[in-house]
Amino acid sequence: MKKALAPSSPPEVGATLQKIRLKRGLTLEDLSRAAGVSKSMLSQIEREKANPTIAVAWRLANALGIGIEELLAANTQESEAIHLLEPHETPTLPGNHSGYVLRILGPMDLAGKFEWYELTLAPDGALKSSPHDPGTVEHLTLLNGSVDVEVDGVTKKLKAGGTARYHADKPHAILNAGKSEAKALLVVIHR
Repeated sequence: MKKALAPSSPPEVGATLQKIRLKRGLTLEDLSRAAGVSKSMLSQIEREKANPTIAVAWRLANALGIGIEELLAANTQESEAIHLLEPHETPTLPGNHSGYVLRILGPMDLAGKFEWYELTLAPDGALKSSPHDPGTVEHLTLLNGSVDVEVDGVTKKLKAGGTARYHADKPHAILNAGKSEAKALLVVIHR
């Protein structure tokens, strides 16, 4: 009788969960409500800081309309030498009510560790964030326009071509008080 070999590591449920959630255009809050799982627990699962119980995984799979096996499946696809994403395949977080668009440029498997984004801010647009995990830092490089970067009550103006580096474990915001659109690259490093 042949013994089945156990996988060398558990499946990365968090990366799979986040990928499926974003593909469906759901926020953490949307999925939290649909699955009956707290937003903080979802965030921890997506950042691979917590593993879901079978009951939680089942509720998440049902809320996403997938089988639990899809959520728990180990990603065994062999990588191709060069993987291209078409512009329409890049996940986007529209903050229509706040005047920003955040394109997720980094791969989902690095989410919660190392992330990078393209940020577009309309005039009077703002990307306001609650404190991230302790030790998290952000690096914002402004490609065009001008923005104000606010961290824990301190505000500095950033001009095109400049970079702001700041602690993101405090309340922070990126604000476009100008009359034209601003575009930037945002790198988030979680420690």
